[in-house]
Amino acid sequence: MRFELSSTARNAASAAGDVRASLRDDFGVDGTPVPLVGESDLNFRVDCEATTYIAKFSPEPSEAEAHRFRHALLAHIRSVDPALRVPRPVTARNGDDMVPVTANGQAGVLRVLTFVPGKPLRESERTPQTLGAIGRFMGRLSNAMQGFGHPAAHRDDFLWSLDNAATVAPWVRHIEPTDVRALAQRVFDRWHRRVEPRLASLPAMVVHHDANDDNLLVEGRSGNTCIGLVDFGDAVFARRVNELAVTLAYTLMGTADLSGAARAVIRGYTAEFPLTGEELAVLFDLVATRLAMSLCISSRRGEEAPDDAYFQVSRTQATELLHRLEAMNPDFAHRLARSAAGCPPVPSHDAVVSWLAANNHGFHSPFPFDLNTSPRFVVTLARDAPGTEYADDPVAYGNWLERCMQDSGARYAIGLYGERREVYTTGQFESAASDQRRSVHLGMDLFVPAGTTLHAPLAGTVVSVRDNDLPLDYGPTVILEHRCGDDGPPFWTLYGHLGRRSLTMTSAGDRIAAGQAIGEIGDHDVNGGWTPHLHFQLITDLLGETGNFNGAGEPANMDVWQAISPDPNLVLGLAPESFDTHAASVESLRMRREALLGPALSLSYRRKLHIVRGRGTWLYDHTGRAYLDGVNNIAHVGHCHPRVVRALHEQAARLNTNTRYLHANIVEYAERLLATLPGHLEVCWFVCSGSEANELALRLARHFTDREDLLVLDWAYHGNTGGLIDISPYKFKRRGGRGRKPHVHVAELPDPYRGPHKGYDESTARAYVQDVDRAIEACRARTGTGPAAMIAESMPGCGGQIVFPDRYLHHAFERVRRSGGVCIADEVQTGFGRVGDANWAFELQDAVPDIVTLGKPIGNGHPMAAVVTTREIADAFANGMEYFNSFGGNPVSCAVGLSVLDVMEAEGLRARARDTGALLMTQLKDMAHRHPVIGDVRGKGLYIGIELVNDRHTLEPATGIADRVVNLLREDGVLLSTDGPHDNVLKLKPPLAFGEAEAELFCRKLESALNGASGRGI
Repeated sequence: MRFELSSTARNAASAAGDVRASLRDDFGVDGTPVPLVGESDLNFRVDCEATTYIAKFSPEPSEAEAHRFRHALLAHIRSVDPALRVPRPVTARNGDDMVPVTANGQAGVLRVLTFVPGKPLRESERTPQTLGAIGRFMGRLSNAMQGFGHPAAHRDDFLWSLDNAATVAPWVRHIEPTDVRALAQRVFDRWHRRVEPRLASLPAMVVHHDANDDNLLVEGRSGNTCIGLVDFGDAVFARRVNELAVTLAYTLMGTADLSGAARAVIRGYTAEFPLTGEELAVLFDLVATRLAMSLCISSRRGEEAPDDAYFQVSRTQATELLHRLEAMNPDFAHRLARSAAGCPPVPSHDAVVSWLAANNHGFHSPFPFDLNTSPRFVVTLARDAPGTEYADDPVAYGNWLERCMQDSGARYAIGLYGERREVYTTGQFESAASDQRRSVHLGMDLFVPAGTTLHAPLAGTVVSVRDNDLPLDYGPTVILEHRCGDDGPPFWTLYGHLGRRSLTMTSAGDRIAAGQAIGEIGDHDVNGGWTPHLHFQLITDLLGETGNFNGAGEPANMDVWQAISPDPNLVLGLAPESFDTHAASVESLRMRREALLGPALSLSYRRKLHIVRGRGTWLYDHTGRAYLDGVNNIAHVGHCHPRVVRALHEQAARLNTNTRYLHANIVEYAERLLATLPGHLEVCWFVCSGSEANELALRLARHFTDREDLLVLDWAYHGNTGGLIDISPYKFKRRGGRGRKPHVHVAELPDPYRGPHKGYDESTARAYVQDVDRAIEACRARTGTGPAAMIAESMPGCGGQIVFPDRYLHHAFERVRRSGGVCIADEVQTGFGRVGDANWAFELQDAVPDIVTLGKPIGNGHPMAAVVTTREIADAFANGMEYFNSFGGNPVSCAVGLSVLDVMEAEGLRARARDTGALLMTQLKDMAHRHPVIGDVRGKGLYIGIELVNDRHTLEPATGIADRVVNLLREDGVLLSTDGPHDNVLKLKPPLAFGEAEAELFCRKLESALNGASGRGI
């Protein structure tokens, strides 16, 4: 028989004398037994002079085999991990570890175990350090018990085994009051639903199964927390996850921060003894089950022994913990357990994030305008942030926000993901899992006017449409399900704070196309009481919720929440600068620049731009707003092309030095570059800029011909050095210029639109070449000889993006060469395939230059340029005076140049320039039919000029309109500039990454700007 609970203490006191005698006679232990509390055994503490023991009198001799099992288990633990602080059986004088004893008239056996010092956890502070130490101890214990077996461990009728929850569940009827009974019943229902189907697949072993707050002992030693464990009476063969579940059931009692305490224990345990994903999935279900079983057993036993407090000792705390666990989403608890165990909280998270990152360039805007190119304003609801004084009043906050947006020119405002918000103060933001409020925002807010149409960013299926109409909830809410490709994991997007009409625009089960309207933004009176905005949230696990989902999480659990709701910008694709709330103002930066840099440096646009990053065909300002780059031809293959950046980085990390040493890069680059040019051009020099290249070209020509005078075209621009300004009419004829120097002879610019000879045929070219003859004769009249060289841009840029009449350069170069001069083609702006139909613009003119200068696109923004010439001219230059350039041709620059050529070939950029240019020319000429201000559209490939005139007959330059168009485009997210003698030519020369989509966007926005600049459509 088992001692009734009510009589245990009395029986222990009565039996103390008999136990003491056996201790002395049989075990050689001389001390006074002091009774301890126990459920079935009579337990005594025995203090001797040198040590302390625990004596256990078991009144049922039939359980001797069970005792031997426990002693064998303790011996096994000691052999595997001797440092574990668990009891050790003491051997009696007869060589056995238990002896028959009659105590207080009852026959039984007496066992003696070593004493484990420490204070019960019930009496100890449950600090994270202590809880972590408990977890590590129990993990080590599981490791030590692993592999141990014994027939007596298989106790199929043992009520306290979590494996036997189904046996205990009917006892729920004994629980009072009824609300606690109902709570326990829900726990058992959850066990049947979530645990029972998995039981057969869960690993099993011998477990202690009773790490309660009396059996766990805490002792501090030299600042360390040492844990001990006693009473192996409940050891049983069961599912191994039960060990951690039972440990958690007792360690979590009375803790304010439930998730923090659980993390500490789980982290410690699994660091020593990892669990499988299936075990972690049911861990918290089993914690709740243990508590419900305890309530059942104690209630039933309490009916049998109502005066005994032993089984009631943890009832109140167990009930409180059970309430908190029930309030905690079980799927979230599972994710929390995985995180604490060092596993990804959501296994599909990485796949979802990777898929979104790889595909978000094609997602639709959630609104009828493009988020990336529209101006934006960042708001923060962090403590004491501007505007938070209005946070309780959606109308006042909306008025404040509207003023801020008007002042900054913003079209929408952004509320930050991952921001801790002190404004979440109501009861619904309290957490069952933590002592912290759910105050960290899990979505992104996009503030736009009420009534703005909402579009699905990507295709999916409607999961739910529901009005969450509690105050400060979402109001009308739509949740869509999506999938990563055809067979990837699912994920969800949530759209909250919508208007009433959103409840009827879609229904659960509807298939939604990307860009399809699915709702509209609600006003404060329908959207939960908020200033009109969209709460947009990305979800990798719905946690079993339907129709609603937490929009904020506890700060301490953000690793879990962010795995469940990763950054929604993976879908929206806003530039990272969009979320900087501390960016310096444009005006302050401008003032600092003006104070430090030369005043001759200019800035573009009426409203200055602070550009901080580039990618492909896009530039990004300090607010993250994207601007389509239509004018930076230097970034030839696209801003910050990763292949170019990688080549620069890798070579810079190895070596960068000058050309006085042999290096393969410069040789390989020269070979690759020369292969793109006509065969007679055989020799390269490398320099650092187009200006340097043109200066060197003039030196070569002057040395080769022994002449000084030069022939240039009107409105030409060749560089910023003093010598090049002298030969650039675009500079010396305009404001600040000093006029033409005598050694410079200017031929008429062959402009087929504005010049005296119209058209692009060869006869027009011959008419213009007559002025080259005149300039040559003027040179002869001054010097007695012809010019040293004619230098000409193959397609003049500053002259107005001019396309020469057919074979003009061919005939002009022929005249110059006949006069003894050298012919220099300036390809600084037009080279490397920009014109589409050829690598070099001079090839379109059937021209044969003696020297070609290259710059700008050659290094995709890296300071690099080149001069290419004939062997004859190069040999003549080698007259004994060394030519040296400290940086020209260095290994890093040549690695960059090689990578640019690689990208050109790999991405077919010359063909793209040809095709995109043809599309642009067609659309722009069509646009000219609708806009009389467009006088001419000209160009080749992605080198295009759009000349604006006030009158197509008089060709009066529309300089003012051109300026307005450029500034309107800047405001609309497109960068363009003007050129030409009258600054009335819109020049389009974007990176060659500019494709069909960019061309369509450019034309659409240009048409809008033309309407605005001319007063139409405003």
